[in-house]
Formats: sequence, C-alpha cells, structure tokens
Amino acid sequence: MSKHKHALTLFVIVLFASVPSPVAAKKKDKPRAAEGEITGEIQPVLWRAPQNISAKDLFYGPGGKEHQPQGPFTFIKEDLEGSNPKFVVEDANGVKWKAKLGDEARPETAASRLVWAVGYGTDWDYFLPTMQVKEMPTELHRGKEFIITPGRVDNVRLKRDPEDEKKVEIWKWRDNPFRSTREFNGLRVLMAVINNWDLKDQNNAVLQDKQPDGGKELVYVISDLGSTFGKNGLSRDRRISKGDLQFFVQSKFIKKLRPETVDFETPRRVDVVGVVNPREFISRLRLRWIGRHIPREDARWMGSVLAQLSPDQIHDAFRAAGYSTVEIDGFTTVLEARIAELNKL
Repeated sequence: MSKHKHALTLFVIVLFASVPSPVAAKKKDKPRAAEGEITGEIQPVLWRAPQNISAKDLFYGPGGKEHQPQGPFTFIKEDLEGSNPKFVVEDANGVKWKAKLGDEARPETAASRLVWAVGYGTDWDYFLPTMQVKEMPTELHRGKEFIITPGRVDNVRLKRDPEDEKKVEIWKWRDNPFRSTREFNGLRVLMAVINNWDLKDQNNAVLQDKQPDGGKELVYVISDLGSTFGKNGLSRDRRISKGDLQFFVQSKFIKKLRPETVDFETPRRVDVVGVVNPREFISRLRLRWIGRHIPREDARWMGSVLAQLSPDQIHDAFRAAGYSTVEIDGFTTVLEARIAELNKL
C-alpha cells in the first residue's frame, strides 16, 4: 500500500472513531429550558408575510432609527460564549447591548437586514465603525487585537435584545414544527443566497414574544448570521469564509437542478486542507442536506419575495455594515444575479 493510501485510510479511521454513537449523542441533548417552556398553547412562528417590502428601511433594519444605540457607552462585562470576542455595554439611555468584534461584525449586520426584510425573525443589529467605551478593562480574555487605544474599539456589531422577548431554547433544523412547509424551505434557500454555511442548531433560537394584545408567540430565528457573504463553507482561514467579496463572487450558487428539486452549494463541507478537527468535519458534512432537495417552486417563491427589494435597499443593508462603495456594489450585483436565478427556476 502506498504512503498516500495508508494516510487516507488512517484519516478515515480517525474520522469515524471521533463520531459519537447515536446513544452517546442522545445523552448529550440538553433538556428543554424550564424557563418559558414551550407548550401547545403558544403559537410557533417562523415567517410573517412582510408588508410593503419595497418601503422597508434596510439601513436601520428591524430596530429602526429610533432604537439605534446612543453613546457614550459603559463597559458591563465580558461575554465568553461562542467563538468571537464579545462584551456587554450600556448606552446613554440605559439600554444594554452585546458588542461583537472581529470578522463577523459586518456580514452579520447586513444579513440581519435582508433576513428581516423578507419576513423572518432576527436580532436588532447595528454596526459602529468605532466605539469609545468607558470603564473598559485594559486586558480582555479575547479580542485584544481589536482594542485600538484604551477604551476604543473599531468595527463593532451591537445587538440589542428587546425587553419583550426572551430565549427559551434552541430549535433544530431536522426537528421543528415547520418541516416541509414553503416557509421553512424558503429559509433554507435564503441561507444559500447569503452563503450562510454555519447552520449548527446552536445558532438557532426560540424567542418567547409578548404581543400587544397580551398573547404570546414562539418566534423561531437564526440568532447568529455572522458566517455569511464569503465562501460556501468553513475554510482553514476563517476570515475568507465571512464577509469576503472576492470569495463571495467566486462561490457557486446552484449545485444541481432536477425536474422538481434544486440543490444549492451552501452549506458545503469543510475544505479538506483545513481539517484539524475530525469531529467538526463530520458534523459539517451532516449539514449539507439543508441546502439540498428543495422543491423548485419553494425556491422560486423565495426568489419572488427577494425580488421585491430594490438595488438601493440592498445597497443600504451593506452600507449599514460599514462596507466600502466597491464592496457594496459587488455584493449587490451577486445578490441580484442569484435572485434572478431563483425566479427562472
């Protein structure tokens, strides 16, 4: 056996040895949160028919101009969850915001506006090119490289959690109340449109939302949209997988067409050269179904909804995220081409 074949065989053995058995995987499932536990009496919501899409303000997004963060900001605490550096601040109005630093700040801001515009729930995100923070420690556990001067950070995404919502649990792509619906398939298509490859269940949230009439809804949202507008999948260099125009332009959109269904390239497997974690490699292989075997009529429906957005609105989504004029034009051109492809299915 040649050295190459031996190495390949060894790699495959390591891959499968690293995958937990179904029994073990089942034991790791966390129980449903006791706080705000889901019952049959509360209506689950994935999508709401958007009213007058062409009039939506994609610069300020779902929070609107009136809810944008107001400086000065005061440091509250560091947040060590997730893979990106984050901390909590309070603004001049006493509103608390979660600041995210790094390469997800821009793409997440833009993606949240597009997802919201076509009827899906999302976070209230705002992007600040620079932010001064009072009482900020001189040393953080993560994100030291983003601190320009003491108390100043650049390229920040601020997320506000509305007071009338609370997270009760995560939702799973394979197990949710909306499987096989047009709206669920439309969301799968939308993730392919924006190249959102990081579709782990942990990035989904169920929010309990209080309505003006006193009723409650369970809103199913994707709470992390940072891995968008780059490559179709995780690369060894994570930066080119998020908010990178060059790789977004080069990425393939539709993988395969059949008479009744369509496969999209996103999410794709991890680049083989970037495999350092066999378990992650396998887990991302298992996500590929989200972009595959989607009814063409459902993909075409999502295209018709997206087509109601004007080029100026799409521009505004990327302008709100602090991209340059060249980048804004480039991202908009790709998105318009993809929307046109959907409408031709």
